[in-house]
Amino acid sequence: MRFTRRAVLLAAQEPALTPRADLANVLEFEGVAQRTLAPHAYSTIAGGDRSFFERITFRPRMMVNTTGLDLSVDLFGEKLIAPILVGPVSRQQTFHADGELAMVRGAGAAKTLVVVSGDSSYPIEKIAAEAKTTLWYQIFPEVDTNASRSRAQQAVKAGCKAVCVTVGAPSRGTPRLSWNMIDQIRRGLGVPVLMKGIMTAEEANEAVKRGIEGIVVSNYGGLLNKGLVSPMEMLPAIADAVAGKVPVLIDGGFRRGSDIMKALAFGARAVLVSRPALWGLAAYGADGVQSVLEMLQTELGRCASQNGRANVKAIDRSVVKVHQA
Repeated sequence: MRFTRRAVLLAAQEPALTPRADLANVLEFEGVAQRTLAPHAYSTIAGGDRSFFERITFRPRMMVNTTGLDLSVDLFGEKLIAPILVGPVSRQQTFHADGELAMVRGAGAAKTLVVVSGDSSYPIEKIAAEAKTTLWYQIFPEVDTNASRSRAQQAVKAGCKAVCVTVGAPSRGTPRLSWNMIDQIRRGLGVPVLMKGIMTAEEANEAVKRGIEGIVVSNYGGLLNKGLVSPMEMLPAIADAVAGKVPVLIDGGFRRGSDIMKALAFGARAVLVSRPALWGLAAYGADGVQSVLEMLQTELGRCASQNGRANVKAIDRSVVKVHQA
């Protein structure tokens, strides 16, 4: 094979990516993604608030037999191998040519459920046809409630097993949501409906009273206000208020398996990870997504074992300590 002089010079100027197998933790995937993406694209998935996670430490427990370690969790009648889901992110072709198609391929290889954004790069039917894992669907309610309901129905018809209605985030000029709008969207869907964007115990209580089947604690990475409290800070109060009536999930700043265990200790049933999955996608496509998710699963298992917890149900608040800022 012959190369032009220009091609050789261009190749020499491009830094070679670190082999995927050489990366030791999820944060290293961010560095590779940064070198892969245009600055503007990278800025949308860079960093994240980690301050509250750093205030939480573990209380290790030794001399406990954890050889039968089981990280599985039940969500709406489905058994997941670990309490980790891929969170919804719009327009994933911004980060990789195959976008959501590569995301669901990688997540499927890691046996991880994916929440697909209603503002995806591909139609939900095409994403569902590519997926070999369970899909949920996320929507931002629109002014035209019938249009929102139609999109939710379309996703369910394509095979999505649950719908996440996102409240409070900026999107398409949506007016202030009312319960009437949410009730109209979920009427007759035939799948569980979760509310994503809950940040107070009062909101969570009201959602449960209204028949919502699940809660996702989230502040959208502080999109509305950079000074917003961390979802992790609000999680214990929300979990206490819900008291096991419906599953409580959470997203925001999760980077390590130890972060996920902290959320489980505070009462979450499962955690949504978004930025880390996108780092893997941007850096190595579907293979990168798989590596990130399997790394988080492994780290969570190691952390649970080191703290004497043989299964997810055994992880409670006695395993963690919160320090003052």
